[in-house]
Amino acid sequence: METVSFEEAFEQLEAAVAALQDGRMPLERALHFYEEGMKLAQHCSELLQKAELRVQQLHTSESGELETTPFE
Repeated sequence: METVSFEEAFEQLEAAVAALQDGRMPLERALHFYEEGMKLAQHCSELLQKAELRVQQLHTSESGELETTPFE
Protein backbone atom coordinates (compact mmCIF):
# COMPACT_ATOMS: atom_id res chain seq x y z
CA MET A 1 0.00 0.00 0.00
CA GLU A 2 2.99 2.30 0.62
CA THR A 3 3.61 2.81 -3.11
CA VAL A 4 0.00 3.55 -4.01
CA SER A 5 -0.57 7.22 -4.77
CA PHE A 6 -3.36 9.19 -3.16
CA GLU A 7 -5.27 9.30 -6.45
CA GLU A 8 -4.98 5.54 -6.97
CA ALA A 9 -5.99 4.77 -3.39
CA PHE A 10 -8.95 7.14 -3.60
CA GLU A 11 -10.15 5.53 -6.85
CA GLN A 12 -9.91 2.09 -5.25
CA LEU A 13 -11.77 3.37 -2.20
CA GLU A 14 -14.55 4.76 -4.39
CA ALA A 15 -14.82 1.40 -6.16
CA ALA A 16 -15.06 -0.43 -2.82
CA VAL A 17 -17.79 1.94 -1.61
CA ALA A 18 -19.74 1.51 -4.85
CA ALA A 19 -19.49 -2.28 -4.57
CA LEU A 20 -20.70 -2.20 -0.97
CA GLN A 21 -23.59 0.10 -1.82
CA ASP A 22 -24.82 -2.39 -4.40
CA GLY A 23 -25.78 -4.76 -1.58
CA ARG A 24 -25.95 -7.88 -3.73
CA MET A 25 -22.66 -9.56 -2.87
CA PRO A 26 -22.09 -12.41 -0.40
CA LEU A 27 -21.15 -11.46 3.14
CA GLU A 28 -17.53 -12.66 2.85
CA ARG A 29 -16.96 -10.54 -0.26
CA ALA A 30 -18.58 -7.53 1.42
CA LEU A 31 -16.29 -7.97 4.43
CA HIS A 32 -13.30 -8.07 2.10
CA PHE A 33 -14.36 -4.81 0.43
CA TYR A 34 -14.97 -3.24 3.84
CA GLU A 35 -11.55 -4.25 5.18
CA GLU A 36 -9.78 -3.06 2.04
CA GLY A 37 -11.77 0.17 2.13
CA MET A 38 -10.71 0.85 5.71
CA LYS A 39 -7.05 0.28 4.80
CA LEU A 40 -7.36 2.58 1.80
CA ALA A 41 -9.09 5.27 3.89
CA GLN A 42 -6.28 5.11 6.44
CA HIS A 43 -3.66 5.31 3.69
CA CYS A 44 -5.38 8.36 2.15
CA SER A 45 -5.58 10.01 5.57
CA GLU A 46 -1.87 9.46 6.18
CA LEU A 47 -0.97 10.90 2.77
CA LEU A 48 -3.12 13.97 3.44
CA GLN A 49 -1.47 14.50 6.82
CA LYS A 50 1.96 14.31 5.19
CA ALA A 51 0.89 16.80 2.53
CA GLU A 52 -0.42 19.16 5.22
CA LEU A 53 2.90 18.97 7.05
CA ARG A 54 4.77 19.81 3.85
CA VAL A 55 2.54 22.84 3.29
CA GLN A 56 3.19 24.01 6.85
CA GLN A 57 6.92 23.66 6.40
CA LEU A 58 6.93 25.63 3.15
CA HIS A 59 5.10 28.71 4.44
CA THR A 60 7.10 31.93 4.05
CA SER A 61 6.34 35.05 6.07
CA GLU A 62 6.07 38.53 4.55
CA SER A 63 9.65 39.22 5.66
CA GLY A 64 10.86 36.16 3.75
CA GLU A 65 11.47 33.96 6.77
CA LEU A 66 10.14 30.43 7.01
CA GLU A 67 7.31 29.89 9.45
CA THR A 68 5.11 26.98 10.39
CA THR A 69 1.42 27.69 10.54
CA PRO A 70 -1.61 25.40 10.57
CA PHE A 71 -3.04 24.49 7.19
CA GLU A 72 -6.59 25.74 6.84
